Amino acid sequence: MTHTSSKLIELGSTAFRQPRADSHCKFIHGYQLKAELTFACNELDTNNWVFDFGGLKDLKQIFNNQFDHTLVIASDDPEIELFKQLDDKGVARLRIMTGGVGIERFAEWCFKTADTYVEESTEGRVWVQSVTVYEHDNNFASCHKQVEASKTDNKESTETLVESDSQPELNLEPEAAAPEVQPQPQPGPKPKLGATVGQKPTQGKGNWFAGTTWGD
Repeated sequence: MTHTSSKLIELGSTAFRQPRADSHCKFIHGYQLKAELTFACNELDTNNWVFDFGGLKDLKQIFNNQFDHTLVIASDDPEIELFKQLDDKGVARLRIMTGGVGIERFAEWCFKTADTYVEESTEGRVWVQSVTVYEHDNNFASCHKQVEASKTDNKESTETLVESDSQPELNLEPEAAAPEVQPQPQPGPKPKLGATVGQKPTQGKGNWFAGTTWGD
């Protein structure tokens, strides 16, 4: 059984741009970003919690240092040298991200950071199931933990092997032939007996003229 709990964290006011966009998103613009983190575990702690939200102070500080009142620029932005100058002059707090910027990348960054943080603080009992970053109520993006199919397949294969090992050995010796059963003769049909009519029949001819003048 898997338990989950979620926490909404303020990331801060963040400025960024999409340098290759064919819209106004190529200009520097910003949002008050929020991140919703969903934690998961198979066993609750002694307080029956998935994770003690009071232990998120250090993680919140890491998030704020990355996003609160910062200018987040992609490492391949063609104007990155200009932004570095702004940082050097103290005009902007520059944060450079490899792979690009945007709430999809911000959600990925928060996911990896938070997952490492909770895994270390709980010794592997808790992991991050998903992170959703909001620009506002209508714009948000999520990053989810991906279950590796190979691990599932290996587990199922192992369980199958265990079950196979517990099977009794098969007796491959040929069984002795059963003795041949001789057919028993079947009794023939009983002769039909006619009904007795009149006196009981006599055996043999006897004296047909007994009791007559011819038989004396």
